[in-house]
Amino acid sequence: MWVIQTCLEESPSQEVEVTVMGQDQRLTRFTQNYIHQNVAETDAQVRVRAINGKRIGTASTNGLDRDSLMSALLAADARSRLVPEEPMFPGLCEPRPIPEGPPALYDSTLNCPPDLRAAYVARAVRMAKEKGVSVAGAFSTGSLEVAIGNSKGVRAYYARTDASMTCVAMSPTSTGYAEGGGLDVAAIDPTEIAGTAIAKCLSGQDPVSIPPGEYDVVLEPLAVRDMLMYLSFMGFSGAAYRDGASFISGKMGEKVAGDNITIWDDGLDPSGYPMPFDFEGVPKQKVMLIEEGVAKGVVYDSLTAAREGRESTGHSLGDLAPIPSLPLNLFMAGGEASVADMIASTKKGILVTRFHYVNPVHPTKAIITGMTRDGTFLIENGEIVRGLKNMRFTESVLGAFSRVEALSPQKVMPGLMSIVCPAIKVRGFTFTGTTEF
Repeated sequence: MWVIQTCLEESPSQEVEVTVMGQDQRLTRFTQNYIHQNVAETDAQVRVRAINGKRIGTASTNGLDRDSLMSALLAADARSRLVPEEPMFPGLCEPRPIPEGPPALYDSTLNCPPDLRAAYVARAVRMAKEKGVSVAGAFSTGSLEVAIGNSKGVRAYYARTDASMTCVAMSPTSTGYAEGGGLDVAAIDPTEIAGTAIAKCLSGQDPVSIPPGEYDVVLEPLAVRDMLMYLSFMGFSGAAYRDGASFISGKMGEKVAGDNITIWDDGLDPSGYPMPFDFEGVPKQKVMLIEEGVAKGVVYDSLTAAREGRESTGHSLGDLAPIPSLPLNLFMAGGEASVADMIASTKKGILVTRFHYVNPVHPTKAIITGMTRDGTFLIENGEIVRGLKNMRFTESVLGAFSRVEALSPQKVMPGLMSIVCPAIKVRGFTFTGTTEF
């Protein structure tokens, strides 16, 4: 915390906020059944937000020496004197009690040696060679530290580890994919991950095409993760809701999805990737976003909340992104059905492993488009009968969530956001195009 204290003491601005993010990352990449890269990176970034009156300036540096810190402080101060005033800016946040986050630092991850990562990869490679396919992917371990302080007295610190393994299995005509991750590297099972990817690859060989149209689909958690991530980008921000750009705008308290859909954000739930405060040092609240299909809430940073006469929910992104607030710890309630149960109950449909190249089409209608990838299969009479060539879909996420017939238990999905979600079976999912691969 000495970096924060130095900045607070040396800043020429009326108010100042300092965010320090430190990361250690260790990565082993493999392709065509051999390791081709083993790298390690340690970095820290200091972000300064200077306040003079109602004017706000920012600057950043990844140097921790005094000269670098002073340059960032002076740059932020200078910028704050050139920009227009923000009339509704409430000032920097006052200190609020921050709950102690769940234990999230695992020695097994912090001290994971490169030869253990290599051993995990070697297991995947051996399995692939036995089946006559090749594998590619990555195995990573690392840690994240976040410290925030401001001239009003806010002091916040949290640290956590993370580990993940991705695996793509490839044959001349097909691919299969699987991944796993969590805070503890010991929870990752390379045999399960590689076995799933290889099995999908072998089952999908010599894929065929089917016409575009509406099909019942079984979407595995990786695909549901992408739907939730884009749903969050398109509408769970308080700023989007205020501007009428959210699919919830004008619909708060109304039905927007099926009765079996409940989505919330909770930075203190240890089953995800916990983070007890946001990038303003405000403690995170648990926010119910959609409950039993009814729109219940959005998330706020301090400025957007002030414009609405509300209080921040602890979801500021600071200057990390153009979106001022976002739920980064998403959960979607699951059910009791397994993926096998969903397949068995499908007369004719499609099993989707994951999506690729997803983009928003119409945010206020929650419509996205994208492609299937690495394991798309035709279901007939309750069984997977063969692989399908990848297909393009164009669908409203909320529309699909209004037609969910079954949900599996939840699974932790590593990625850009912490998302814990189930697999789902959806009636009448719209595919708008086909591919040649």
